Amino acid sequence: MTGVAETAAPARAANDEPPKKRLALVASKGTLDQAYPPLILASTAVSLGWEAGIYFTFYGLDILHQDRFNKLKVASLANPAGPIQLPNLLGAVPGATAAATKVMKRWMNDARMPEVAEFIDMSRELGVRFFACSTTMGVMGVDESDLIEGCDIAGAAAFLDYAAAADVQLFV
Repeated sequence: MTGVAETAAPARAANDEPPKKRLALVASKGTLDQAYPPLILASTAVSLGWEAGIYFTFYGLDILHQDRFNKLKVASLANPAGPIQLPNLLGAVPGATAAATKVMKRWMNDARMPEVAEFIDMSRELGVRFFACSTTMGVMGVDESDLIEGCDIAGAAAFLDYAAAADVQLFV
């Protein structure tokens, strides 16, 4: 872990090149279908030469939790755009979430999308910064040792400072 995040805006290079564009994302949901958008957007941004950081807060912190990120699921209940279209009553039937998750994983595999664990590794290797919300960690009893390697621990003020210097800020 790298501890508290440094958030200063990127300095101008000696050859006076313009600073890199920056993307700041907030990920607050910890379901399988909600893990992909911030990872896709951030890794795409870095591939385009941008700087990118994702702030994982509330249930989004599960995406960084080393015991949870491989167990993310898709809820069929109250998810009208989910992989299995069921009336809400049937979504509560045992096994509906497991079935929806299986369908989503098959869709992602058929589209040749990496699994979440692979996407996390790829994003880190590309240079995407992962910020774990320190307040959420305290509220949910998550310790720094519970997180995957390479996360910055940042409070809201630190991430807002990072986001203030961003060209694009998104809450996904």
